Amino acid sequence: MDYRFTDEEESFRAEVREFLRAELPEDWDFDPFELTEDKWDFARQFTTKLATKGWVAPAWPQEYGGQGMPYMQQVVLSEEIAYHRAPNTSLIGVTYAGPTIIVYGNDDQKKQFLPGITSGGIVWCQGYSEPNAGSDLASLQTRAVKDGDDYIINGTKIWSSNAHKANWCFFLARTDTEAPKHKGISYFITPMDAPGISVRPLVNMADEHVFNEIVFDNVRVPVKYLVGEENRGWYIGMTTLDFERSNISTAAQYRRTFEQLVEYVKQQGARSEEPGNGAASNGSRDGTQAKLAELAIENQVGRYLSYRVASMQSRGQIPNYESSAAKVYHSEYGQRLAGAGLQIMGMHGTLREESKHSRMRGRFARTYLTSIGSTIAAGTSEIQRGIIAQRGLGLSRI
Repeated sequence: MDYRFTDEEESFRAEVREFLRAELPEDWDFDPFELTEDKWDFARQFTTKLATKGWVAPAWPQEYGGQGMPYMQQVVLSEEIAYHRAPNTSLIGVTYAGPTIIVYGNDDQKKQFLPGITSGGIVWCQGYSEPNAGSDLASLQTRAVKDGDDYIINGTKIWSSNAHKANWCFFLARTDTEAPKHKGISYFITPMDAPGISVRPLVNMADEHVFNEIVFDNVRVPVKYLVGEENRGWYIGMTTLDFERSNISTAAQYRRTFEQLVEYVKQQGARSEEPGNGAASNGSRDGTQAKLAELAIENQVGRYLSYRVASMQSRGQIPNYESSAAKVYHSEYGQRLAGAGLQIMGMHGTLREESKHSRMRGRFARTYLTSIGSTIAAGTSEIQRGIIAQRGLGLSRI
């Protein structure tokens, strides 16, 4: 494929950058899931501004709040928003829930939920993993029992990002306990204020409240919120994961972090060469230059893997093992990048932003911890390699 963007796409990129420079505070440098309550309020306001311009999901049809733009322009927009770490509270809706509803939802579901996503009004969370069903997701035990015009839901979901801020949830539940475990699952949508739903905070090892546990206690979900066919939810859910794993945003976020690390090294080198600051640093001697060169090449490879996935989506295809290849690469690259940052900064790199001795606002102190979960979330690296081997390379199960 040709990795170059067209003149029209680059012109749109310039327009997006101008908008971001005008609307983001000069010192804005926060990851999407690093938002305190005051920053969350700003994020909602910023998403509304995106919606006003039709930029929440510009490639979607106009009837659903998009602009019918070519898909690659949406890729450009997503890349720039992620690179500048601009907040977007519709992100899960645009990348996970919305595309799934477009493929599998009925007309009423599309009319109800897609405009809510593009307007910034709906904040989504995901109910997939359970305390005893993570990588082996098909072992989930949350039950959905049909009762007239409703399904009664009982069970527990875990590791649900921003469930404490979401107003809608898409989730998987078992509707046939006698069927093989992959074939007795259905895909549902529910408002988060439905009676019987409770959300419990989970604080990660970086001392941040991002994840949550969702408990369903006799929650009634109307039949109209069943997406697709009953007992066919596993296949719908896997489509959602394919969309999740193909996100271009991760590559752009890591590129920004890498460039900041390079700038830090340059500044440190300049300081060491000033009179009275000791001997000049020798990047080639301590291996820093070689490490940064290696990370630069790996970053570009990851970017091209994402572009490959985006090119498939622009042709109306649903990437599968291609998304897994991009996902496993990005999540493991993120760990290498975080480790390199700490190694370069030394003990100062382990300090959080609250310390006056921290470096880069404590970014690597945080990402070194949070990157550990990146090879687990959205499917472990082992699961991804299995998908690549079987569906990409045609290898058989052992």
